[in-house]
Amino acid sequence: MTAHPTAPAPGGPAAPDDDPLCLFSLAVTDERALIAMRRDVQEACRRLGMSEADTVRLATVVGEVGRGLLGARALTGRLVLEEAERPRLIAEFGWSGAVRPAPDALQAAGRLLHTSRWDATPFPRLVLGQPLPVTPRPLAERAADVREELRGLAGVSMGEELRSQNRDLLAALQQARAHQEELQRLNQELEETNQGVMALYAELSSELEATNSGVVALYAELEEKTRELSLLNEAKTRFWANVSHELRSPVNGVIGLTRLLLDPGADPLTAEQAQQVHMIAGASSTMLALVEELLDVAKAESGRLEPELVPVDLRMVLHQLHGTLSGTARPGVPLVVPDVLPDSPAGPLVTDEVMLTRVLRNVLSNSLKFTEHGRVELTVDFTERAGHPWCVLTVTDTGVGIPVEEQARVFEEFYQVRGPHQRARSGTGLGLPYARRLTELLGGRMMLDSAPGAGTTVTVEIPSGTAPRPGDPAGGGPRLERVVLVDDDPVFRTTVRPALAQLAREVTEVGVSAQAIAVIRRERPDAVLLDLTMPPPDGYQLLARMAEDRELDRVPVVVLTANDPSGVDSSRLVHALAVLGKTHLTTARLADVLSPVLPRPRDPGTARP
Repeated sequence: MTAHPTAPAPGGPAAPDDDPLCLFSLAVTDERALIAMRRDVQEACRRLGMSEADTVRLATVVGEVGRGLLGARALTGRLVLEEAERPRLIAEFGWSGAVRPAPDALQAAGRLLHTSRWDATPFPRLVLGQPLPVTPRPLAERAADVREELRGLAGVSMGEELRSQNRDLLAALQQARAHQEELQRLNQELEETNQGVMALYAELSSELEATNSGVVALYAELEEKTRELSLLNEAKTRFWANVSHELRSPVNGVIGLTRLLLDPGADPLTAEQAQQVHMIAGASSTMLALVEELLDVAKAESGRLEPELVPVDLRMVLHQLHGTLSGTARPGVPLVVPDVLPDSPAGPLVTDEVMLTRVLRNVLSNSLKFTEHGRVELTVDFTERAGHPWCVLTVTDTGVGIPVEEQARVFEEFYQVRGPHQRARSGTGLGLPYARRLTELLGGRMMLDSAPGAGTTVTVEIPSGTAPRPGDPAGGGPRLERVVLVDDDPVFRTTVRPALAQLAREVTEVGVSAQAIAVIRRERPDAVLLDLTMPPPDGYQLLARMAEDRELDRVPVVVLTANDPSGVDSSRLVHALAVLGKTHLTTARLADVLSPVLPRPRDPGTARP
């Protein structure tokens, strides 16, 4: 039976003459009519270029669903082309009454077809569809061609239709078998891959276990080496101290004997003897100064040097240094110190007088030693930082200068700048390192600027203890609310804790770097102190994460390093406020770099709101 246009059921689909996109519409009264509709749907799919798989799916679903609807009153089948974003071929069933499609058939249609929809109102209707291949031809022309082809089909033959369904079934079975074989092949490949992965995992686990064992052994060896180095350092310090004490007594004895020989009341000496005794006295004084330096360095390394802050008459200190050191200058090289000092904004300087005297004596002696012409001059200035007074002492000479490549090493212990002037003026190489260590103990810093032939300038900056420290309860100075310290070294956290307690009301310590970002986001601190050399993620990586986080990119960060701050990768520290060495980290140094974020102290004369 060939599908031909028929009159629609009441309230059913429109006749094909009313719709140019309708391919056919027929009354599905019995099994033969349903077979004819299925055959015409299959033929229309092929004529429209639909794939064989989609063709079989649509024709099969039409046959199965239509078989469940046979017997419904005024059952009508309709095949149309539908305009959409992608054109579709739609097979519709419409009927009257309360008959409903079988749930199993609807579920199968939903799995196999692109479109499957059942509407109960305004009349029962089941819509089944598949997308069509896109072509430039208008749908109306394609519909007209297919209608013409369908009209030319011979009547339906049950035997032929049965053979067609069998062919479709065989094709589906072959396709299913091919899919099954492909799945078996993929499963076999997956199993082989899994075996390879497991073998690789076992190999990597074995290698990782061996590596971990090596790391543990290396860590134990490093701990042992660290302990040995610590013992060696302690032994070196004890050796310096013992040797210094042992040498100082005989040197003092030699100096005392030379003074007795040169005393006016002693037996007169010949001119040559007097000259020799003067040379012995000079050499003994030099040796005593070197022994004192060794002893002071030993004390500083052992941590036994603690500054005692007292008011200092800076003018008297400079006058005594001038009188002591002027005799060591070369002829025609004056040592110039100021007679009148500028006014300090906070009264007299408060610091450790002995340490300050040793710092200036070492710096001035070094300048006088290497200045053959010109002069050596000391200037004094006072300034204020973060509400705290600072004293700046600058020593400028017109000596031989220091090459740029050696300036970074002049603060290394026992290092001496190479050149003919060094041989003429020998020393231990401890003067500047010792002076810098004392300056840091005073809470300050020492800087050097030099050029060969143009002289050297050494700047010593130290805080005065007259103004209250930030967070000092007695002084009531400004304090930060919250500070987060990220460092995996518990010893350093313990040593810096008192300084931070003066700087902030609340200090949160983080010993595991992986927890740092979460703690910083939770605490919302006023500042973060971050160690660069932690286990991953290290300080560089934490800085990068903070810079990428909109909640944390504005938090001030002070970077801490146990190494030389000049050796860090500054290109990766864009988010950092400053870089500080961990050695002798004081509240004053922290307050200096955090001065932009410290709250300004209230003016006593300002009324409270």
